[in-house]
Amino acid sequence: MNAPWKSGGPGSRDQFAAYMCDEASLDVLRPIALEMGWQPEKCNKGGLRNAVQSLSISASPNILLVDLSESGDPLNDINALAEVCEPGTVVIAVGQVNDVRLYRDLLASGIHDYLLKPLSPGTVRDTLAQAQAVFAAPRVQDGAAAKSHISTAVIGTRGGVGASTLATSLAWLFSADDKLPTALLDLDIHFGTGALCLDLEPGRGLTDAIENPSRIDGLFIERAMIRANDNLAILSAEAPIGTPLMTDGSAFLQLEEEFRHAFEMTVIDMPRNMLINFPQLVANVNVVVLVVELTLASARDAIRMLSWLKTHAAHARVIVVANKVQPSLAEITKADFEASIEASLQLSIPYDLKAASMAAKLGQTFADTNRSNRAGAAMRDLSRLILEETSSLASAAAVKPSLLGKLDLKAFMGKAAKKEAAPR
Repeated sequence: MNAPWKSGGPGSRDQFAAYMCDEASLDVLRPIALEMGWQPEKCNKGGLRNAVQSLSISASPNILLVDLSESGDPLNDINALAEVCEPGTVVIAVGQVNDVRLYRDLLASGIHDYLLKPLSPGTVRDTLAQAQAVFAAPRVQDGAAAKSHISTAVIGTRGGVGASTLATSLAWLFSADDKLPTALLDLDIHFGTGALCLDLEPGRGLTDAIENPSRIDGLFIERAMIRANDNLAILSAEAPIGTPLMTDGSAFLQLEEEFRHAFEMTVIDMPRNMLINFPQLVANVNVVVLVVELTLASARDAIRMLSWLKTHAAHARVIVVANKVQPSLAEITKADFEASIEASLQLSIPYDLKAASMAAKLGQTFADTNRSNRAGAAMRDLSRLILEETSSLASAAAVKPSLLGKLDLKAFMGKAAKKEAAPR
């Protein structure tokens, strides 16, 4: 949790506080607080709203128990609570809604645990003990185990070439097959499909970041990103069409910087117009996947974009991928296309309408749904090409350590005492 600065150092913080809506829950909590050596007076009447008001003017406790029963939008209200909590506060939510998706969303937002009413003394006692252990646990950092970070930008030469499909599939493969902590950043602010491909709600994380770049830090990332699986988190948006993109690009650069510390892989779904408006976005990208189709217009734009990348991202490895390939219907043959752009097509992904339709119906990425066909195999080949860059960076770091090599990646995707089973 994150918060504005308040007076008082760590030693002045209370060990525990609770804000509950009903007397029955308070009657359960107070004896347990006394058992654990905490003041029962710290169990306050009033739920989440009262907690936000109180903590906005005083330091938050090490462990905070808060009642969501009177909250109409728990996830959004938790964001308000995060604004007034000190870094490191362990928050346990209590509520009446027995919903697995809500439970998972709350955990993804940074909550330690979610307890159902009516409260059971045994469950409350165990949860508080676990929270106490999490707070007291030392934060181990091993500089010798630092890992390289690979940032991949996926850019389409034309709309509809399937760049977003490739971006979501690559992110899924890195996270699910290679077990690498991965961030997916969808920079199509108004019409992005990253969350849609994963059957997720995009949330407000990306729009909040654009509106308030100064808020972006590791804790913001942990709270704002939507988890797709154990190793994959996504930051996407569906901004209103009537709202123009008002930013100087600093938010995107700050997000990229935080991703480098929190993940091992970043996949950026980057609309081509973003290169025009914010060329600095590719300054720290390691791999650029340029997605093309075998058409005259795509060949023209590929020539222009390859020239642009040589100027603005000469350090990046560029992989040109032909997507939705139908040799019998192509405007230009592969050989003519390569001759015109003066570069090779490293991969060709065949067009498979049935496979794409199946992925959309299931709400899964193309690569996850289609593991046995040629298109899915080609996407896995692409992921391996990108991972080769990981090996080359690791070798370079071994020869000449850099400042980045000395930084440890934050354990974003795991919590020490997180329970695997949802409440029943």
